[in-house]
Amino acid sequence: MIKHATPDERRLVESYTRGEWRSVKGVRRRTARYAAAARRTLRKNARMNIRISQVDLAGLQAKAIQEGLPYQTLVASVLHKYVSGQLATKA
Repeated sequence: MIKHATPDERRLVESYTRGEWRSVKGVRRRTARYAAAARRTLRKNARMNIRISQVDLAGLQAKAIQEGLPYQTLVASVLHKYVSGQLATKA
């Protein structure tokens, strides 16, 4: 058993150990489909240079650290969400 597991984690491990989990049908096909979609979406084939304030750059870098991402990846993600209409604005 895992030493520092939470009660929920222990229940999941015990359930799995008892053989209560079953794979869903078509999981390999679905995984391949979603992996291909991710590759198409995340393909970076263009370069962009911008100038921003040092304060904004520091803020982006801090947010990226919180998210566990390189800051360039965070910026690309925010821009992608904006142009695809997925970025919510505050009302």
